[in-house]
Amino acid sequence: MDFLRKHWFDVGAGLGLLIGLWVYKEFDHLTTYQVIMWLSLLSLFAHQLEEYRLVGTFPGMVNKIMYQSSMPDRYPLNTNTSLYVNVLIGWGSYFLAAWLAEKAIWLGIATILVSLGNTVAHTFIFNGKGRTFYNAGMATSWLLFVPVSYYFFTIINQHHLVTLTDYLIGIPLGLFLNVVGIVKLIDWLKDPGTPYIFPQRCLLPADRKVI
Repeated sequence: MDFLRKHWFDVGAGLGLLIGLWVYKEFDHLTTYQVIMWLSLLSLFAHQLEEYRLVGTFPGMVNKIMYQSSMPDRYPLNTNTSLYVNVLIGWGSYFLAAWLAEKAIWLGIATILVSLGNTVAHTFIFNGKGRTFYNAGMATSWLLFVPVSYYFFTIINQHHLVTLTDYLIGIPLGLFLNVVGIVKLIDWLKDPGTPYIFPQRCLLPADRKVI
C-alpha cells in the first residue's frame, strides 16, 4: 500500500501505455464513442503524471496556494488522500465510463465534467490564487482534456447517443465527483499528524527544505 501511495501515478503511466497499445490494436473494432472514452482515461493518466511526476508540484501548490498551509508537504492534502481521490475515484469512474461505453453515457458525461472542472481549476482558480501563468496539470488540461471533451459532446449529439435522462444523471454526478470526490474528500481526510507525507520534489521550490 505504501508503494502505491508513492507511485500510483507511475503505475498509471504504465497502465496508460498498455491501454494505449490495446486501443491501437483494437481500433477497427471499437466504436467512435469507445475510442473517445478510452482516450479520456489516457488523458487522465497523462494529467496525473504531469501533476505528480513530470512537474510534480501539484500537491505543494494546492496545500500552499489554496489552503495557505504551513505544512504543504502533508496538510490538508496528503499522499493517502491523493491515492483515494486519483485512483479509487478517478481511475474507477473513468475506467467504468470507457468499459461500459454507450451503456452508460451518463457516466461519460460525469467524467468529462470532471475533466472540464480540472481545466477550469488549473486555468483560473489556481493561477488566480497563486498569481501564476502555469501550474502542474494545466498543460494536459488544455492539450488533452479540452479536445477530448469537445469531441465527446460532438459525438454524443451527432450520433444521437445521449438522452435527457443521461444529462439528468450525468450532470449532478459530475458535480458530485468534482465537489465531494475531490474537494470534500481532501477536507474529510486531512490530518496534521499524518505519516503520509509528500517528498520535497512535490513542493513549490520556495517551500523545499535545503538539505
